[in-house]
Amino acid sequence: MPQVNFAYAPANDPGGLPLQASIFADRPAVRDELREDAEAAGLTVEDCAPIAALAECEPRALGAVVLIDCPEANPAVLAALARLDLRAARAGARLVVSTSVAALDEVFACCDRSAPQILVDPTRGERVVALGRAMARRPARLRELGADDRLALLRLTEQVGEIADRLERIAGFGVAGEDKAFHFESPRHGYALSRDGVAGQRPPLPDARLLRRIIRHRHLRTRFFEPGLFADPAWDMLLDLAAAHGEGKRVSVTSLCIASGVPPTTALRWIGQLDAAGLIERSADDTDRRRAFITLSDKAAEAIARYFAELGRGVARLV
Repeated sequence: MPQVNFAYAPANDPGGLPLQASIFADRPAVRDELREDAEAAGLTVEDCAPIAALAECEPRALGAVVLIDCPEANPAVLAALARLDLRAARAGARLVVSTSVAALDEVFACCDRSAPQILVDPTRGERVVALGRAMARRPARLRELGADDRLALLRLTEQVGEIADRLERIAGFGVAGEDKAFHFESPRHGYALSRDGVAGQRPPLPDARLLRRIIRHRHLRTRFFEPGLFADPAWDMLLDLAAAHGEGKRVSVTSLCIASGVPPTTALRWIGQLDAAGLIERSADDTDRRRAFITLSDKAAEAIARYFAELGRGVARLV
């Protein structure tokens, strides 16, 4: 039987030239893995350096894909990351940032321009999937996708990620342990809701206590069934944001990842989808620019209010 070659074909930009990658990581092993995976995907690695080199890379051109490993968030790294995010947005580069649970809030707050992929304590399989998504995300292609297509692509990405993780375990790469040490807190903002875009009467959001009961009952299922059977991260996050609104609490990105009931990297992909659909908004912390909070958009708040109004009072008897 002839041997099958799984090598990637070279990745080219619209002009036919090989795509270039820039890699910044302090951990040598991670840097080597990123280079290996980027080159296997057909990218030409122009920069492969420690994070400190970000402060020196202003004169150099960024690659079409920029991979950065940022497990710790000190002021110098965050400042460099914020500049990199702005440069990537201006250049149209695709940014993939690996970080830790401890640094997630600060990293998320720094990256608000380039729509980066943020991975939390990723396995190598997750990095490979993110690299593939970065190479496939061309603006012209994204504009052709409808909402249903984007959701289908997101779910397919999750499935591919699960397959990659299984292959990783078989190959012996090792699996990063899940870090449950999220810091939970949650915001309140007023909503000027409307019907069909016109200011007017609308039902109120459900009582926060009812929403918390619904959330608890949804999570209770995981005690008796495999969690993946009922995974519905988008709805779980929207319910959490609606409950937090009624409680007058602020929701950080790590808190929202907890509410999703899925691993943080998967949750971040869904947060990106909710943002693209206009269902959530991000706002900076006025007292600490290193943090950002997530709120429901007016569109989402009105949809949730009308959904529960349609269910009627009987919904309380269902939970």
